[in-house]
Amino acid sequence: MSNSADSPPGPVRRSVRRPVRLLTAAVFALAGLIFVTSFNTAKGTNIRTDASLLKLSDLIHERDRKNHELGDRTAALRHDIDTLVSRDDGSTEAENAKLRALEKTAGTEKLTGQGLTVTLDDAPPNATANPGYPEPQPNDLVIHQQDLQAVVNALWDGGAEGIRVMDQRLISTSAVRCVGNTLILQGRVYSPPYKITAVGDRDRLRKGLADSRALQNYQLYVKAYGLGWKVDEFGRTTLPGYSGTVDLHYAKPVE
Repeated sequence: MSNSADSPPGPVRRSVRRPVRLLTAAVFALAGLIFVTSFNTAKGTNIRTDASLLKLSDLIHERDRKNHELGDRTAALRHDIDTLVSRDDGSTEAENAKLRALEKTAGTEKLTGQGLTVTLDDAPPNATANPGYPEPQPNDLVIHQQDLQAVVNALWDGGAEGIRVMDQRLISTSAVRCVGNTLILQGRVYSPPYKITAVGDRDRLRKGLADSRALQNYQLYVKAYGLGWKVDEFGRTTLPGYSGTVDLHYAKPVE
């Protein structure tokens, strides 16, 4: 015990310092490796400002702009085709009437009439629960795909003759999809508030909305957390005809 107590402290201090010096050298070596790797990755460019590294949101908006341009071109071409088809082709009046009825049902022609518009919106920023309700989770405060689908389905059940979501007419192959809190409809991207407009008997349309169990559940979140819900009636409006492609890529007639 006396030898241990009388031993000099020098060797003990060195044994402590040596791991510290080795650790410091390792940190500098690792930092140098990171700098070299970063330089090789950037290849002399500023990684943060390199224009080739587009954010996903920029890519989505650019694709949305191109899809909008293609939609306008498609509408113009469809108008030219309809003009050519409308010339005398030997069809009888009965055949033309049948064709017009099919176009109206398919949603490719304009539709004018009375109806209503439903507007859905996210809850206000920093929304809190009203008294008697639990504190909200993030998903409780935004519009989901199921909410939009519920409105569309309720309006169809209410006898809607035609429906427009935002600025696009729905047809039988239209799919209402959401990615995050944005709506993707027929190649276009939209942000809330979302407007769904239906032409038809207004009393029946309101009844369809009121009878929907999915929308009854949505109304609970409207009361609890302030999700947006507004119904406006109109005496007369015109829905545009669908102008996109009508080709079916994943279906074929059943013989």
